[in-house]
Amino acid sequence: MRAVVVEEPGGPEALTLTDLPALEPGPGEVVLDVAATAVNRADLLQRRGFYPPPPGASEVLGLECAGTVAAVGEGVDGWTVGDTACALLAGGGYAEQVAVPAPQLMPVPDGIDLVTAAALPEVAATVWSNVFMVAGLQPEELLLVHGGAGGIGTMAIQLATAYGARVATTAGSPEKLEVCRDLGARIAINYREEDFVEVVREHGGADVILDNMGAKYLARNVDALATEGRLVVIGMQGGTRAELDLAKLLGKRGAVIATSLRSRPVEEKGAICAALVEHVWPLVADGRVRPIVHATLPLDRVQEAHTMLEDSVHVGKVVLTT
Repeated sequence: MRAVVVEEPGGPEALTLTDLPALEPGPGEVVLDVAATAVNRADLLQRRGFYPPPPGASEVLGLECAGTVAAVGEGVDGWTVGDTACALLAGGGYAEQVAVPAPQLMPVPDGIDLVTAAALPEVAATVWSNVFMVAGLQPEELLLVHGGAGGIGTMAIQLATAYGARVATTAGSPEKLEVCRDLGARIAINYREEDFVEVVREHGGADVILDNMGAKYLARNVDALATEGRLVVIGMQGGTRAELDLAKLLGKRGAVIATSLRSRPVEEKGAICAALVEHVWPLVADGRVRPIVHATLPLDRVQEAHTMLEDSVHVGKVVLTT
């Protein structure tokens, strides 16, 4: 099978398409013939050598995919050869085949083709697990999403809106802000020209903040929280170290939560995937939530796909097809 590997960490040129042995499922696993995968910022970090896969996971990049069941391992029920599925992965998606623990496999939502389905698992799991399961976003609460035009941002805006919350978001251009408004954001903030703290405070503060910046935004995010607000940090694009003013946090009775998805045990990922099928897939099937795909490229143009994300020219997801 063809797969993308990184022999030496570096820029997009470090991505190499090579041949690897075909896969056999282990106990509790399903092998998918991959139709498509999607590019995530975590893949860029792994390519640079900063985000190695968890122990036992594939060294091949790719945290999500969609495809057709090619083989079923011992002890797996509910899946048969020929079924279509999408999957949340710890690695291995940039390939023609991937072995997936069965609990991380999900049916493709009605009305979605396999290529588009590849853009769903990682962003849907990230948003649902953090905004709803961890932060407990409620109807009419205000969610602040940083980077609203990216894959996670476009999903967060739609899901929060579908469940009756108000959404504020940041983006870096008028065009991206317009996309965010079209998806349901009530407050769209150009972070190059406006102070998101001031804007959000005018609306009473954020009950939940979904942050991919980390250290760079920590103090300002705390300033933007409402009383009993919850800040969920899911990325470190703005660095890893910053001071936290505990007096401010105590005064707001606020919470700062840092989470990751990739390294969680299979059982926890399986619970998240089951929640997606129950709570999110029906919204996708009836059109209230949709994966936003900026570009679809063949696997041999993976370097171009990574460059798109690094240059932040994309809106939504970049998908790779096999």
